[in-house]
Parts: sequence; structure tokens; C-alpha cells
Amino acid sequence: QVRLVESGGGLAQAGDSLRLSCAASGRTFTSYITGWFRQAPGKEREFVAAIGWSGDSTDYADFVKGRFIISRDNAKNTVYLQMNSLKPEDTAVYYCAATKSDSDYDANEYEYWGQGTQVTVSS
Repeated sequence: QVRLVESGGGLAQAGDSLRLSCAASGRTFTSYITGWFRQAPGKEREFVAAIGWSGDSTDYADFVKGRFIISRDNAKNTVYLQMNSLKPEDTAVYYCAATKSDSDYDANEYEYWGQGTQVTVSS
């Protein structure tokens, strides 16, 4: 069993940076791929980024490449999403999730989800 808790969301202006954290409990967390997804009002949940269990492999959605960086610290059981050059269209609830599937962009493949953290970016 893995429990995930996100933090770090809040209000930002366009061009600002925020860092989200996903703290995990469960001794097997380090064997999971961890992903970040987001959901804006009236829209479907979408993939943002994912990182392999060792931190060596990462995937990003095209709309965040060059702006967001995903990383993990297995000693702290925490995954981070550094969000730079924020845009109003980044406004959403951000969720972290864990999977053992290689299809890290597919929300249906994720077994465990956090409760989400709100990010609001004003222009």
C-alpha cells in the first residue's frame, strides 16, 4: 500500500515558479514510477510528467517541456515537480500518482493517487 500527499500548491503570477512535493508512505514506494497529472475545471485529467523509480528516466508532456522538472529523493520518499515560467493555462489541481506500469502517461495505469493540490496562476 502506498499513500501519497501533495503539497506546495498556491497562487502565483505568470512567470513565477512553484515547487510541488509528493510525500509517500509505504516501504515499496521506491519501486514505483511516480507521475504528476493535472485537471482544470471542465477538462479531463492530463499527464504532466513522470519519473522512474531510480530517477534516471523522466517523461514530460509537450506543454511543460523546458519549464517543469520532475525529480525524486528516495531517501525522503518524496517526488518533486519544479514548475517554472508558469502560465495561466497551468491553473489546475495537480495530483501525484504511483504505478508499476511502463505506460506512465496513462492515468488508468496508476494504482495510487494523492488528494491533489490547487495551483492557480494569474496573468
